[in-house]
Amino acid sequence: MQGGQQGGQVARRVVFYIPGFDPHPPRRYRELYRKEGAEQARLSGYDLGLAPSDKGAAFGWTVTARIEGAEVVSRFEVLVWHDLVKAAMPGGVLATYGQLARTAWVYIASGALGPLIGLRKGPLLAAMYPVAVLLGQLALALALAWLLAEALAGLMPGGAAVLLAVPVVWLVLRGFQRLDGRIFAHYLMHDFAYSAARGGAYDPALETRLAAFGARIRAALDEGADEVLVVGHSSGAHLGATVLADLIRAGLPEGPVLSFLTLGQAVPMVSFLPRAGRLRADLALMAGQGRVPWVDVSAPGDGCTFALCDPVAVTGVAPPGARWPLVLSAAFSQTLSAGKQAQLRRRYFRLHFQYLCAFDALPDAPDAYDYFRVTAGPRTLWARFGARAPSPGRIARPASPWRDLAP
Repeated sequence: MQGGQQGGQVARRVVFYIPGFDPHPPRRYRELYRKEGAEQARLSGYDLGLAPSDKGAAFGWTVTARIEGAEVVSRFEVLVWHDLVKAAMPGGVLATYGQLARTAWVYIASGALGPLIGLRKGPLLAAMYPVAVLLGQLALALALAWLLAEALAGLMPGGAAVLLAVPVVWLVLRGFQRLDGRIFAHYLMHDFAYSAARGGAYDPALETRLAAFGARIRAALDEGADEVLVVGHSSGAHLGATVLADLIRAGLPEGPVLSFLTLGQAVPMVSFLPRAGRLRADLALMAGQGRVPWVDVSAPGDGCTFALCDPVAVTGVAPPGARWPLVLSAAFSQTLSAGKQAQLRRRYFRLHFQYLCAFDALPDAPDAYDYFRVTAGPRTLWARFGARAPSPGRIARPASPWRDLAP
């Protein structure tokens, strides 16, 4: 493998970050890296500085770091698809409830729901959260409308009372929608509905964007960097697998190490669906190839990920002699202090982003998971983690009811 052949040392790196289903513009990831990187540098005793990227056409930044006694320059680029996310998030209350009904039907009718529940309860509880909250909001709105109709029934004919009470349902639901920046029920419903809308098949607009992502990554291989690192977080994990699989099919040049890191993945939510043959083929290829080392990091403390589930193996498409991914745990219970864990308790959405943040109780070990050492330090991904054994909690039992591969 090239990482081993070249000694795994990095002085220059290009990092491509693929966000999950997020309607916010990519600058949020630069500011998150700035804030959390400074905190991790303070805690761990290394130097980390950000500057504007020298690639004006793309959104990103440059990191100059001194870590483990070496100076490294890393150029970051965010592969943008937030505009597609925003377009897939209907603004109307009725549209969200329509998505709820359609999405529930897709997972139930396809037979995917039972096997998903059997893998991990956490992600399915996360999936049930928007369903329960939206149905609860609807029940409350109907109850208030009924109470109003009852109160007006003695003052006017019953039909008129009902007509006056009906708008209360919409007003209450609209009020809850305005509070969704705190509740996240509508947002999470849009997320699950996006994957389910085509039964796991990619939207044509997203396919076009993935091809553009691949072209940018391919171009970076000619920049003279020591490592090109692709990082996929949440839904960005399976998008990254597809982009890299397409690049491998097209043929990759000899040259810099090309590495793949997935964080907080929820791949089975897509790969278990009937029309996800394209993704299943990409996962199978990525598991068996020998060019791109793939490390998958998750944590049981993150309720929005299929923690420690090998995304290829559980989908049932791992080829004979599959090499990837190396499944590791970020072990929040060991890498975050008791105080930090208490601060983050029940902040499920924030915990899902912890992989991109500072850890205040990291062990003093070179192969401990530290996002900033991985993306700005002097060792390739595989040089850093290649000696580690897979997490003992790794789940590799094939569970998907659909295992066909797209041609």
